[in-house]
Amino acid sequence: MADGANTEVKTRPLWRRIYEFPLVAMLIAIGAYMLALMISGILDRFVVPATPGLSVQVRFGLVALLPLLLVYVLIIARLGERPHNDFRDAKALRRLLIGLAAGAVVFSAATLIAAAMGIYRIVGIGDLSGLFAAFAGSAVFPAVSEEMLFRGVLFRWLEEFGGSWLALLLTSMLFGAAHLANPNASVIAAVGIALEAGVMLGAAYMLTRSLWLPMGIHAAWNFTQGEIYDIPVSGMEVHGVVDARLSGPPLLTGNGFGLEASLIAIVVATLFGLWLLWLAMRKGEVRPHWWAQRRRIQPVAEVPA
Repeated sequence: MADGANTEVKTRPLWRRIYEFPLVAMLIAIGAYMLALMISGILDRFVVPATPGLSVQVRFGLVALLPLLLVYVLIIARLGERPHNDFRDAKALRRLLIGLAAGAVVFSAATLIAAAMGIYRIVGIGDLSGLFAAFAGSAVFPAVSEEMLFRGVLFRWLEEFGGSWLALLLTSMLFGAAHLANPNASVIAAVGIALEAGVMLGAAYMLTRSLWLPMGIHAAWNFTQGEIYDIPVSGMEVHGVVDARLSGPPLLTGNGFGLEASLIAIVVATLFGLWLLWLAMRKGEVRPHWWAQRRRIQPVAEVPA
């Protein structure tokens, strides 16, 4: 064929080509994700027994994990022209542990810089009584649910349609905008989240083509800043193992949103994200847009009779 189009693609039914088109697959995946959250809400309200001592947010997070994972494996992972399960990874444990270590180290570096500048200071002993609940509510559930949506759904199909750079740009912007509803949020906080977390987590996904590394970074980032250093997590107050205070110019303290809205954390985490992105580029994980991929498809050779 003169245009080099794939005979196999052209002979598939029109309905299937529409169903498997990246943006259509993405919309179906978002619908499935929302369905899992609706099911979780019903289970949380009418089925799961009362659990004294757990906040509404933590309880819902624990209940929602199983429906989200089931919907991902049974529906989302099977969508698109090239079905792919981002949880199926032979190096899952290794990448999770590396992510946990990286998230803790990167945020600790930002905190140490803030302490050296007099922005962060420990004033007493914290509270360990709610450590498990805090770990589940502010670390595990956000890491799984948000990475599933922003990297496992949005990044995956935006990249397949528009290429890696468009996917990284849009998911970073959307991730930052999603935090505007949080307490003490601001435009600076949203831009900070987009730069530091959007780039860092998007690059981690590009590098491994798996959710385990970004989930590890995300979980450790949240847990370290909240439950270890007693710093608000995306505007939400927490109780850490120490009692600490942030004081100084708003651009360095995060102005109530937490250190992740500070220029200190933005610079440190964005530099780490750019390093991950460089590694992904060296590995050849920057992918072209959909129409460029279509042009690369070679015609299927006819088998002689």
